[in-house]
Amino acid sequence: MADIKVTIIDREGLSHKLIAPTDMSMNIMELCKAYELPVLGECGGMAMCATCQCYLESDTELYEQSNDELDMLDQAFFVEENSRLGCQIQIEESIEGIVLRLAPEA
Repeated sequence: MADIKVTIIDREGLSHKLIAPTDMSMNIMELCKAYELPVLGECGGMAMCATCQCYLESDTELYEQSNDELDMLDQAFFVEENSRLGCQIQIEESIEGIVLRLAPEA
């Protein structure tokens, strides 16, 4: 396993290039919290709050959204076609180079 590069664009438009370990079973929400980016993740990664909503800005192929993720996004604010929950994006080699923008806070 190797580390991958992830780019997170914060709510002020600043780009943060992060190194993400693929061997710790982390997700994007946890990675943002580890780097002290402003992501709440109030539900702890259970797809129950949308406080880690982000927008996929790269052509990175992701797994299909689960029913839980889709249900939560149906109730969230500022949802776009490219909205995803950071807690549902696992850190793995297949997302190397992903670019995500943090959604506005509700």
